[in-house]
Amino acid sequence: MPLLASAAPLTARPRRVLVAGTSGSGKTTLADRIAAAIGAPHIEIDSLFHGPGWSRLPSFEADVEAFSSQPDWVTEWQYPSARPLLARRGDLMVWLDLPRATVMRQAIDRTVRRRLTRQRLWNDNVEAPLWRIFTDREHIVRWAWNTHDATADRVRSLVLERPEFPVVRVKSHTEARLWLQGPLANSLRLRHAD
Repeated sequence: MPLLASAAPLTARPRRVLVAGTSGSGKTTLADRIAAAIGAPHIEIDSLFHGPGWSRLPSFEADVEAFSSQPDWVTEWQYPSARPLLARRGDLMVWLDLPRATVMRQAIDRTVRRRLTRQRLWNDNVEAPLWRIFTDREHIVRWAWNTHDATADRVRSLVLERPEFPVVRVKSHTEARLWLQGPLANSLRLRHAD
């Protein structure tokens, strides 16, 4: 099955949905909306990964194993150790493939807002000082820039490995909204994917 355009109808009602996209693309927001639409829990994968001080939680893989064995869920498709299992267990992927300029504007806006408000994230973490954009190669803004094309490569590899796995490519937030209101809403009248 090739990549599906955002207007393409779905052939089954999804139960386990992955949302792919680079950092800052809006994966979590879209995952929340999909979860609400299909009546499934949204498991924010960052909350399973990030421990205090931005450390990696040792229970990450076990937590991914546990939630992904459930019949219904929506999550973001990230972290190399989780991607293969999630792709095997998912029944639909939505690829939020936004232009780099859009992603960067969103990533910068979000990072600045979180830093200025000292927004508490997973396990009480707070965004690093803004000046670290220039010194930390893994700063989220630099990460979004440097990994933008890698997401496309991963999605295309998955399509080659699993041609039967439906992957919907969404190229804008308008397309995402129309997909939620059209193909996804229409699929809710169908049987669940097996």
